[in-house]
Amino acid sequence: MKIIKISSLCLIIIFLFCAECFAFRCGSGLVSTGDTKTQVMATCGKPTSKASSCANRQASTYTDKNGRIKKSRKCSNKSDVLHYNCGDGDFIYTLTFENGKLTNETTEGRGKGKSDCRGK
Repeated sequence: MKIIKISSLCLIIIFLFCAECFAFRCGSGLVSTGDTKTQVMATCGKPTSKASSCANRQASTYTDKNGRIKKSRKCSNKSDVLHYNCGDGDFIYTLTFENGKLTNETTEGRGKGKSDCRGK
Protein backbone atom coordinates (compact mmCIF):
# COMPACT_ATOMS: atom_id res chain seq x y z
CA MET A 1 0.00 0.00 0.00
CA LYS A 2 2.86 2.35 0.85
CA ILE A 3 4.47 1.70 -2.56
CA ILE A 4 1.24 2.65 -4.35
CA LYS A 5 1.00 5.94 -2.44
CA ILE A 6 4.63 6.83 -3.18
CA SER A 7 4.25 5.89 -6.86
CA SER A 8 1.08 7.98 -7.15
CA LEU A 9 2.75 10.97 -5.53
CA CYS A 10 5.74 10.67 -7.89
CA LEU A 11 3.46 10.58 -10.94
CA ILE A 12 1.56 13.67 -9.78
CA ILE A 13 4.81 15.57 -9.25
CA ILE A 14 6.10 14.55 -12.69
CA PHE A 15 2.91 15.77 -14.39
CA LEU A 16 2.98 19.07 -12.50
CA PHE A 17 6.54 19.84 -13.55
CA CYS A 18 6.06 18.53 -17.06
CA ALA A 19 3.63 21.25 -18.18
CA GLU A 20 6.31 22.82 -20.37
CA CYS A 21 7.00 19.51 -22.13
CA PHE A 22 3.74 20.03 -23.99
CA ALA A 23 4.74 23.51 -25.18
CA PHE A 24 5.53 24.27 -28.82
CA ARG A 25 9.30 24.41 -29.43
CA CYS A 26 11.01 26.74 -31.88
CA GLY A 27 14.69 25.91 -31.95
CA SER A 28 15.78 26.24 -28.33
CA GLY A 29 12.83 28.47 -27.38
CA LEU A 30 9.46 27.52 -25.91
CA VAL A 31 6.08 28.97 -26.80
CA SER A 32 3.14 28.38 -24.49
CA THR A 33 -0.41 29.58 -23.84
CA GLY A 34 -0.51 33.18 -22.66
CA ASP A 35 2.48 34.35 -24.72
CA THR A 36 1.92 37.43 -26.87
CA LYS A 37 2.08 37.37 -30.66
CA THR A 38 5.24 39.50 -30.48
CA GLN A 39 6.92 37.04 -28.09
CA VAL A 40 6.05 34.11 -30.36
CA MET A 41 7.39 35.83 -33.48
CA ALA A 42 10.57 36.86 -31.61
CA THR A 43 11.07 33.23 -30.54
CA CYS A 44 9.99 31.45 -33.74
CA GLY A 45 10.58 33.97 -36.49
CA LYS A 46 8.27 34.47 -39.44
CA PRO A 47 5.36 32.01 -39.68
CA THR A 48 4.77 29.87 -42.75
CA SER A 49 1.37 31.57 -43.18
CA LYS A 50 -1.01 33.94 -41.37
CA ALA A 51 -4.78 34.28 -41.25
CA SER A 52 -7.35 36.39 -39.41
CA SER A 53 -10.88 35.53 -38.47
CA CYS A 54 -13.74 37.22 -36.73
CA ALA A 55 -16.31 35.52 -34.55
CA ASN A 56 -19.51 37.32 -33.59
CA ARG A 57 -19.35 39.88 -36.37
CA GLN A 58 -22.10 42.43 -35.82
CA ALA A 59 -23.57 44.50 -38.62
CA SER A 60 -25.47 47.68 -37.95
CA THR A 61 -26.89 50.56 -39.93
CA TYR A 62 -26.98 54.21 -38.98
CA THR A 63 -27.67 57.58 -40.55
CA ASP A 64 -24.79 60.03 -40.85
CA LYS A 65 -25.14 63.80 -40.39
CA ASN A 66 -25.92 64.27 -44.12
CA GLY A 67 -28.89 61.90 -43.86
CA ARG A 68 -27.22 59.04 -45.74
CA ILE A 69 -27.67 55.49 -44.48
CA LYS A 70 -24.36 53.84 -43.63
CA LYS A 71 -23.53 50.27 -42.73
CA SER A 72 -20.91 49.32 -40.20
CA ARG A 73 -19.46 46.01 -39.14
CA LYS A 74 -17.81 45.43 -35.81
CA CYS A 75 -15.83 42.43 -34.75
CA SER A 76 -16.27 41.58 -31.09
CA ASN A 77 -13.84 38.66 -31.07
CA LYS A 78 -10.99 38.98 -33.60
CA SER A 79 -8.45 36.20 -33.70
CA ASP A 80 -5.18 35.86 -35.57
CA VAL A 81 -3.86 32.47 -36.63
CA LEU A 82 -0.20 31.70 -37.35
CA HIS A 83 0.83 28.46 -39.04
CA TYR A 84 4.33 26.99 -38.62
CA ASN A 85 5.43 24.12 -40.87
CA CYS A 86 8.00 22.21 -38.81
CA GLY A 87 9.17 20.14 -41.77
CA ASP A 88 9.54 16.45 -42.53
CA GLY A 89 9.01 14.21 -39.52
CA ASP A 90 7.14 16.86 -37.54
CA PHE A 91 3.80 18.67 -37.66
CA ILE A 92 2.21 21.86 -38.94
CA TYR A 93 1.35 23.85 -35.82
CA THR A 94 -1.56 26.27 -35.71
CA LEU A 95 -1.31 28.99 -33.06
CA THR A 96 -4.49 30.99 -32.36
CA PHE A 97 -4.25 34.43 -30.76
CA GLU A 98 -7.18 36.32 -29.24
CA ASN A 99 -6.60 39.89 -28.08
CA GLY A 100 -2.89 39.43 -28.80
CA LYS A 101 -2.43 36.40 -26.49
CA LEU A 102 -1.88 32.77 -27.48
CA THR A 103 -5.04 30.88 -26.55
CA ASN A 104 -4.87 27.65 -28.54
CA GLU A 105 -2.19 25.45 -30.06
CA THR A 106 -3.14 22.60 -32.39
CA THR A 107 -1.58 20.49 -35.13
CA GLU A 108 -2.87 20.18 -38.66
CA GLY A 109 -1.22 17.13 -40.11
CA ARG A 110 2.39 16.39 -40.94
CA GLY A 111 4.82 19.02 -42.14
CA LYS A 112 6.75 18.82 -45.41
CA GLY A 113 10.07 20.13 -46.63
CA LYS A 114 12.34 22.44 -44.67
CA SER A 115 11.36 23.38 -41.09
CA ASP A 116 10.16 26.90 -40.27
CA CYS A 117 10.36 26.06 -36.54
CA ARG A 118 14.07 26.52 -35.94
CA GLY A 119 13.69 29.84 -34.18
CA LYS A 120 15.95 32.80 -34.63
